[in-house]
Amino acid sequence: MRRKDREVKDLQEILNIIDACKVCRIAMQDKEGLYIVPMNFGYIYTEGCLQLYFHSAKEGRKIEAFKANSDICFEMDCEHRLIEGDKACDYSYAYKSIIGYGKVVFIDEPEEKKLALSALMKHQTGKDFKFTDNMTDSVCVFKIVARDFSGKARY
Repeated sequence: MRRKDREVKDLQEILNIIDACKVCRIAMQDKEGLYIVPMNFGYIYTEGCLQLYFHSAKEGRKIEAFKANSDICFEMDCEHRLIEGDKACDYSYAYKSIIGYGKVVFIDEPEEKKLALSALMKHQTGKDFKFTDNMTDSVCVFKIVARDFSGKARY
């Protein structure tokens, strides 16, 4: 990270940033080239491991890319605010962001799919939901197991 003065090192502050973000952009590469997709997500952080949960259609470019190469990069950001100045070069922008790397793992086991979808809905709505096998069977559920991630903020 070039701007060490903006690095967020405290794990709890990083988790607070993740809590505030509602969209995660996942970057991948397939035979057509680089591809990035914004997605709603949920997450669990436990025992030093960040797992981001997503759901989508069962087929498409993203799914095929993940099957061919599970290595990804992800980004999320929030709390945007223009910082005004007297002249153009004095303007800036406040933000908080997370960037990380990990692997996509498809979730097939019904109980883990329910856990993942529950975490996603809790993160997005603040509410608890229950899922049936029929509900989980209709979507693809996957997680990103983050092997490395960092936070950055401009206040």
